[in-house]
Amino acid sequence: MKTPNSKDNSKGLSRERVAFLQRDYSRGFIRHCDIEAEEISRGRFTSRVKIRGHHRQQDGFIHAGLMATMADHTAGYAAFTIVDPDYQILTIEFKINFLRPAWGDYLRCEANVIKEGTNVIVAESDLLDVRGPCGERPVAKAIVTLMAVHKSRLESRQETTTP
Repeated sequence: MKTPNSKDNSKGLSRERVAFLQRDYSRGFIRHCDIEAEEISRGRFTSRVKIRGHHRQQDGFIHAGLMATMADHTAGYAAFTIVDPDYQILTIEFKINFLRPAWGDYLRCEANVIKEGTNVIVAESDLLDVRGPCGERPVAKAIVTLMAVHKSRLESRQETTTP
């Protein structure tokens, strides 16, 4: 019987799995936010967004909603790298600490799985404010608890939607 995080004895991911995760990451709301996948390996996923005017709040800082979205979604895809392709990932708990305001040209997120359970996975996301030649500064840290759910359990509950 396959468990959600069945391993294939390889340390990395297949090219096909990486290509799928790369394509799948930037769909729907994430595409609307302009967030893109960057690096993908087993238990690790990084993303990046070029900051535009609509990403900023009223005082010119990068909006906390964008930062929280990026932390959650990137952690979810870090979890996707350790589960069997027949499983989906759902966030069941999310905690973020904002360390300082972000106002740079880019925002990067580095997410790592820190606990691989049978069905429950814990990941952490570090958000970095990228300011050109000034380098990167940590601006937020999130801990995300996720659940691996077999696709067949989700399909029976989903309503048909139009693309």
